[in-house]
Amino acid sequence: MQVAISPGNLFGQLHVPASKSMMQRVCAAALLHNGKTVISNPGSSDDDKAALNIIQALGADVKQGTGNTIEINSTGVFPRTDRIYCGESGLSARLFIPIVSLSNKAIRIDGSGSLLDRPFNLFAELLPKMYVTVQHNSGKLPFVLQGPLEVADIELDGSVSSQFLSGLLFAIGSKTQKATTVIVKDLKSKPYIDLTLQVLEQFGYRINHDNYEVFTVYPRAVVQNDIHIEIEGDWSSGAIMMVGAALTGTVSFHGLNINSTQADKAILDALHLAGAKLHVGDSIEVKQGSLQAFDFDATHCPDLFPALAILASYIKDGSRIHGIHRLIHKESNRIESISDMLEAFGVFHAVEDDGLYIEGQHTLEAARISPYRDHRIIMAAAVAGLRAYDVVYINQVEAVNKSYPDFFTDLQKLGAHVRLTTDRYE
Repeated sequence: MQVAISPGNLFGQLHVPASKSMMQRVCAAALLHNGKTVISNPGSSDDDKAALNIIQALGADVKQGTGNTIEINSTGVFPRTDRIYCGESGLSARLFIPIVSLSNKAIRIDGSGSLLDRPFNLFAELLPKMYVTVQHNSGKLPFVLQGPLEVADIELDGSVSSQFLSGLLFAIGSKTQKATTVIVKDLKSKPYIDLTLQVLEQFGYRINHDNYEVFTVYPRAVVQNDIHIEIEGDWSSGAIMMVGAALTGTVSFHGLNINSTQADKAILDALHLAGAKLHVGDSIEVKQGSLQAFDFDATHCPDLFPALAILASYIKDGSRIHGIHRLIHKESNRIESISDMLEAFGVFHAVEDDGLYIEGQHTLEAARISPYRDHRIIMAAAVAGLRAYDVVYINQVEAVNKSYPDFFTDLQKLGAHVRLTTDRYE
């Protein structure tokens, strides 16, 4: 499916969709919880649906609750099948591989699309040290795992993704009977670990850390009552719309927690550096302003890169975004896909050391974007089209379902000119 984006402005109010980062973590915690979990404001993205399907396959019962809630009843990991399917969700795969390893049943973990090219070598190396039998495809999915995992002190490299650590903290925390140490070297995306710890704490887990280098996991407290938890609005989804507002109009954003541990809350810092007009109160208002070149480190919030690249593309003089090495193993190699997108728009850019230099201009060229089926490239290209010289065509747009199924609907509600087209190109 393709869409055409015509130049236009964004005005109005937006209730930001639920955080898939939080939703998937809550699903994992609910599976491991012995009792009922009631989730308010549940997510509906493909990644959220994958997590819900996984916990049902692993023994949880999921049903629609009253209002906008989901009820999950579980007694722990008791697999109903010998195969778990993660779709294209890297987070679900990395959360649930260690959790699946708690079972003594041989279970195959599989996925589709770009997930099959993403590396899981760390689990292939670590899980056997905890007495889990692991078969794998040269460090990639599919994995076949057979536990049960035996808790042990471990060391791991946190430079590729913090999601490996998150999955291990869930598994170790649910089983350990004594203080267990996890030593982490060069941890990236630290705010995502804060989110993991926040969710685990609500489910009775006790985990401390020393400067994100040494994590001590204590036996979990017994939680007798039902757990009620509300999923925050998603800063990742809000970020791309905030860039659109900063470039073209005025939008008030609702449903975001200003005290959130989500990494992409850093979009506010980036917009401030770029000179956007911000007002933070019960809602967050972003206005078009006199924008200026900025220098921003996205090492711990790499999902902001596509949105920030488009923001920089409309700012004269040179902006720099640091942390580009984090982009290789995403839904696409985002060093490549962002570069191709900027080239299509006629934007001068260059990779310098670990940063992306972008020399912006007032108006971008009309373009046809083939986004490598990457949801964040699609959304960034759509926002870029709001101020392009002419119509921007974007291919493979169904991929936004991975994180933000209503993206184009919400864009239209804010005043963007969006239409489906039968044009086909790759």
